[in-house]
Amino acid sequence: MLISKKYDIFASIKNEIINQINTKMKSTTLSMSLILLFCGTIGFAQVKKAVQTPGNPLLQEWKTPYGLPPFDKIKIEHFVPAFKEAMAVQMKNIDAIIANPQKPTFKNTIEAMEKAGALMTKVALVFYNDLSANTSDELQKVAEEIAPMMSKHSDDISLNPKLFVKIKTVYENRVAEKLNGEQLRLLEKYYKDFVRSGANLNNGDQSRLREINSEMSLLTLQFSNNVMAETNSFKLIIENKSDLAGLPESVIQMGADDAKSFKMEGKWVYTTKKPSMLPFLTYAKNRALREKIYNAYLNRGNNNNDNDNKKIITKIVSLRLERSKLLGYKTYADYGLETTMAKKADNVMDLLNKLWNPALKVGQMEEKAMQELASKEGENIKIESWDWWFYAEKVRKAKYDLDEEQLRPYFKIENVRDGVFAVTGKLYGLKFIAKKGIPLYHPDAVLYEVREANNSLLGVIMLDYYPRASKQNGAWCTGYRTAHYENGKRIIPIVSINLNSNKPTGNEPALLSLDDVETFFHEFGHGIHALVSNCQYEGSTSCPSDFVELPSQVFENWAMEPEVLKMYAKHYKTGAIIPLELIKKLEASSHFNQGFATVEYLSAAILDMKYHMLTNTDNVDVAEFEKSTLAQLNIMSSIAPRYRSTYYLHIFSSGEYAAGYYSYIWSEVLDSDAFAAFKEKGNIFDQATAKSFRKNILEKGNSVDPQVMYKNFRGRDAGIDPLLKKRGLN
Repeated sequence: MLISKKYDIFASIKNEIINQINTKMKSTTLSMSLILLFCGTIGFAQVKKAVQTPGNPLLQEWKTPYGLPPFDKIKIEHFVPAFKEAMAVQMKNIDAIIANPQKPTFKNTIEAMEKAGALMTKVALVFYNDLSANTSDELQKVAEEIAPMMSKHSDDISLNPKLFVKIKTVYENRVAEKLNGEQLRLLEKYYKDFVRSGANLNNGDQSRLREINSEMSLLTLQFSNNVMAETNSFKLIIENKSDLAGLPESVIQMGADDAKSFKMEGKWVYTTKKPSMLPFLTYAKNRALREKIYNAYLNRGNNNNDNDNKKIITKIVSLRLERSKLLGYKTYADYGLETTMAKKADNVMDLLNKLWNPALKVGQMEEKAMQELASKEGENIKIESWDWWFYAEKVRKAKYDLDEEQLRPYFKIENVRDGVFAVTGKLYGLKFIAKKGIPLYHPDAVLYEVREANNSLLGVIMLDYYPRASKQNGAWCTGYRTAHYENGKRIIPIVSINLNSNKPTGNEPALLSLDDVETFFHEFGHGIHALVSNCQYEGSTSCPSDFVELPSQVFENWAMEPEVLKMYAKHYKTGAIIPLELIKKLEASSHFNQGFATVEYLSAAILDMKYHMLTNTDNVDVAEFEKSTLAQLNIMSSIAPRYRSTYYLHIFSSGEYAAGYYSYIWSEVLDSDAFAAFKEKGNIFDQATAKSFRKNILEKGNSVDPQVMYKNFRGRDAGIDPLLKKRGLN
């Protein structure tokens, strides 16, 4: 692989709910997460009774197939009134919990809180998912308007002393209540989240906390908007056909199609969106143009213009530290990691440091091979970051007689989709039935029913494959409803997967790169996690960030298995199955470029940790901080961090991955070890192992401690050796 596949933000559906609010509404406070922890499952009859607002579809009972939002009826002007009404309804429900004269119990307090914000969930998920996948200037203005409102609303709940007394009473009486395991864990989560949101602070500190939360909600929103503006503003416009030298015909056609969409017919346009940029970097012989487009990508948010993010980053880092200290923590990392598997920054840095030197050594070897090839070809250059994709592809061709263009014809997006469905069916017995004629949030989206082997309805999933100007970069899994139970009946989840894969060009269908294929499998792993969730409560589904990537990353392992490739990798013209010769080349090159992939990832993860391990943020100079952090790592100039500070959306537009970007590699330790369990059986579709993984991990959400979940599946803790072997770092 030439790049890592993991662009996503976001994972189990409850984690995704929290993250979509935090990311798209851009509040990085834990109290914002609390709103969604409270957003539960009051029945639609209750919503209808509580809200009598004709004409606003967001506030009505959704009499639609599967309970989907009525996408064709929702307009931008509906959102602000709907948010205001949803806040009012939620506060009435909270007030009713507080006013209940009975002794606080799990049922009349925690279960009631779970049901208090169903309307808020409905409104928020529609809005923030739209903001991700179908944004506009008007939607962004709505986001700016509601951000401080939502921040205040969140604080009004999480800092309500009377409500906290109720929760604390239930928590202190938890033994007497004889709760089951899921209920006990949910109660502990509520109590800890309130404490971590400032419930124990004095009035003065709570007042300052509110100010911080409100300011953060706008800063993180502005950060994201700036990145999108920078991404959309750059266009590499090519007028001379000779500058297209080296590009495959499909990539040339893509540039022509994009030029046409920008009303520049007769020219070719490439952007910093990865489906456009990466093929250009991989094949374009014009080094100056490769440098131009890659530097534009690297410097998004760092151009000393209206979209510059450096001052915003300085302020965000400072406010996070201040907030953490108010809550009794030395650093933001101490605060952020408390509820994760890692627990402490030292544990994170220990893992990252163990991997750094082996990865750097392999990366240096890869650079040397490229440098030698360039010299052999008579190029008197030093390999730089904009050269990596170009020369790495040449090395792969020379070393393995394999290049991307040989593979793409076998990865038609519909065939990859069928492969994803087939693997899911063989592992878990699930079936996918396409449904047409149902209004969805965008014409590109397609809907599937998901049924169990016994034909019972498990959930529905939407797939949205292609990039567009209104859609954020990357790939992610989200949802419009989380699986849970009401009156003993399972309420099915509504899941949505967004990709940014290559579009059809000219007469060719959408043909994916290796990276795109693995990204599809990755996001679908998140989708499976959400679909099979079997927790009683919505609040039980939110996994720690360093565990939630396990279901997605483990599913990637099937993508390139020879047995699986034969199931879906079929030539788009002839229908011929990918030949054994190509499969063997793929296997032989499985460790190719892993030094690069690991170094660019680890450098970004370490940069994240260094920002959030600061104990003093006075006068932080973002450019200098990043430069000095990378210098201490001795990273070579030919590899840039996967995310540089000024477009690092994971950590500066979302609180979920601040001091948490390490989560992917932490989870990869788990997923490598978990897939080894199938390999040890001699059957990657071993039914006993698949059943155990589903029952002990996928269905449990966060209703059991993740460490216990993994031990229940594997019989022991995960070891690091399978990861080192998979990445070729041992």
